[in-house]
Amino acid sequence: MLRQLLLTIESRAKLLTLCAMCTGSLTAHADWQLINADSQLSFVSIKATHIAERHSFSRLSGRIEESGRAHLTVDLGSVNTGIEIRDQRMRDLLFNIVEIPNAKFTTDLNVNAANALRAGEQTNLLVQGKLSVHKLSVDIETELSVVRLAENRVIVSTKTPMLLNASSLGLAEGVEQLRAIANLPDISLAVPVTFQLLFEKTP
Repeated sequence: MLRQLLLTIESRAKLLTLCAMCTGSLTAHADWQLINADSQLSFVSIKATHIAERHSFSRLSGRIEESGRAHLTVDLGSVNTGIEIRDQRMRDLLFNIVEIPNAKFTTDLNVNAANALRAGEQTNLLVQGKLSVHKLSVDIETELSVVRLAENRVIVSTKTPMLLNASSLGLAEGVEQLRAIANLPDISLAVPVTFQLLFEKTP
């Protein structure tokens, strides 16, 4: 009787261990999903030679796959400059969101380095990615900071601004239209971009 009871307890213990292993495996292999409400992406425009203004996008989506492949999609229609008429001009003249609603950035992250972090620890990753706007793409190399907030939460951010050129993304004509309608002497085609993105792992 005692032996049968011990065997039953042992069998249940093995079953619980197996369940725990399966649960851990699922968590380990889950994608990291971007939390839009706690993320931000900003860019700076420079007009009339010396006047710099900070803008942002309010709708971002993305994920980091188990393989380390990372995706970020920016809703260009969510541009926020703090001035409504300027937002509308950017949507219509610069981004032409009817035809080009999104910009997409993809890269590969060293997930082993990120997974090795404990809560509160940080590491830097040098990555090479591709930014695509409509049919045009540019290669980007940048250094990212990864901070582990908790077992299932990380923040990925730019260490230094990414420097983009509107011309290489097919946006130079739109910049010129903005310059003309605002009656400005110039608007720089060089655009510094920064982001801070919160990702959460879901089982």
